[in-house]
Amino acid sequence: MARPWRIEFEGAFYHVMSRGNERRPIFLDAGDRSSFLKILGEMSKRFEVEVLAYVLMDNHYHLLLRTRRANLSQCMQWAGTTYTRRYNIKHGRSGHLFQGRFKNMLVENEKYITRLSCYIHRNPLRAGLAKRLTDYQWSSYPVYAYGKKPPEWLETKAVLLNVAGKDKHKSYREMVQNYSGEEKRTWEDFKHGLFLGAQKFIDRVKSRYSSEKPDKDVPQKRRVLRHPNPEAVVKKAASALKWDMKFIMDAGRRATGGDKDKRDLLIFLLWDTGFYGNKEIGDIFGLSYSSVSKSAAMIKERISKDRKMKQNYQKIS
Repeated sequence: MARPWRIEFEGAFYHVMSRGNERRPIFLDAGDRSSFLKILGEMSKRFEVEVLAYVLMDNHYHLLLRTRRANLSQCMQWAGTTYTRRYNIKHGRSGHLFQGRFKNMLVENEKYITRLSCYIHRNPLRAGLAKRLTDYQWSSYPVYAYGKKPPEWLETKAVLLNVAGKDKHKSYREMVQNYSGEEKRTWEDFKHGLFLGAQKFIDRVKSRYSSEKPDKDVPQKRRVLRHPNPEAVVKKAASALKWDMKFIMDAGRRATGGDKDKRDLLIFLLWDTGFYGNKEIGDIFGLSYSSVSKSAAMIKERISKDRKMKQNYQKIS
């Protein structure tokens, strides 16, 4: 299973969600839900995490968090493991409770978390678990909409910051009620399956991590940090060595001798960046997934032994 990309820094906002294994329930009764909320409180204090909003469904949950330290993975792993252990002891079961790793989305700022909190709080309506949100007790909505007493670990200031009017609870209630018409606009700013924010925000994140080499097991990171056009990359590389790129690409499977070496070196260039998958590279050169893998492995070995091949690769990379 591919690993998600965890972008962690102090003061980051996140939308976090996790689902039960095989979509089975993770909460069987009120006691389970109370136990999970208690763990959220423990997590908040132990890891310096602000819980801004939450909703507990039957087989999944949604959280809106801000981390004071760069520790999202650490705190969520602790919370998931702790809840699973207590749940298994209570219900006399063993094994995994959640379906793989938790999902997270990095949120730009207070402007977006206020809109996102509306989405989170409306989940019981969309799932048919409640006719009125105020009737659903396993959510932070009553705190925001009606001023109900919050758990001591729930932080509401950041979300209410962008709510207009003197009576912020009433204004927030109206915002959530009218949110169905705003939902499309919210998700227009959802990028790469990882970010909720403006393009400038995403560009800043890309710039911050651009020096890192993408992990082949983390497709989200590869998609975000990748070069915009793999064909432009190989054409520029071929130009640096005064190679006829069109001839090399047209040769495809028929490439032999020196032309095959040139083609395979360009294949290895793309493969070695970690930005591109074998299928994508193969589509450029008219090769199969396995042929790309074999070519990359062969050139990698030759670079370690052939001085001229090594010099050519250093020049283009």
